[in-house]
Amino acid sequence: MILNFDKSNGLLPVIIQDNQTQQVLMLGYMDEAAFEKTKAENRVTFFSRSKNRLWTKGETSGNFLDVVSIKEDCDSDALLIQVNPNGPTCHNGTTSCFATEPSVSFLNQLESTIEDRISNPTSESYVASLFKKGINKIAQKVGEEAVELVIEAKDDNQDLFIGEAADLLFHYLLLLQAKNLKLNDIEQELQRRMKTK
Repeated sequence: MILNFDKSNGLLPVIIQDNQTQQVLMLGYMDEAAFEKTKAENRVTFFSRSKNRLWTKGETSGNFLDVVSIKEDCDSDALLIQVNPNGPTCHNGTTSCFATEPSVSFLNQLESTIEDRISNPTSESYVASLFKKGINKIAQKVGEEAVELVIEAKDDNQDLFIGEAADLLFHYLLLLQAKNLKLNDIEQELQRRMKTK
């Protein structure tokens, strides 16, 4: 990655995005030293224009931004950094410095709900009861739902097909949790394959 720090008086604009929700959290600036420190520590450091020094986000609040990926734009003079935030990003105590609701997709919400049902099991929870039976039962359920989807694919009933597709996707998300994986891990693998094909 060869960045063009000369274009804007040595500072590059940096968009910070939540890796899970894809919500834009904030905008900051990096000089070359801040960029190198961010890469070395996997924690976002900016150049503070008001303090005229390097500033690691969270150095006083503890709300650090742990780096997941760094991408440059087409002109190599701006960055998009995806992070896992450790608490609110904005100094006002909000998730984002922008007055927007998180742009969490439904699948991310569903994934979080499944994770919560596993972490906080109740006797009424289908997720908790299936998870308690172990990986073999969960994998078996995914297999059953896949077969039912294939059977419905051969017929012309769209409603039944959609229902079986939803069942399969739901149990697939549960299987990912059982394997300590997230949907984002699979997305990253698919993105990697797109680049190589």
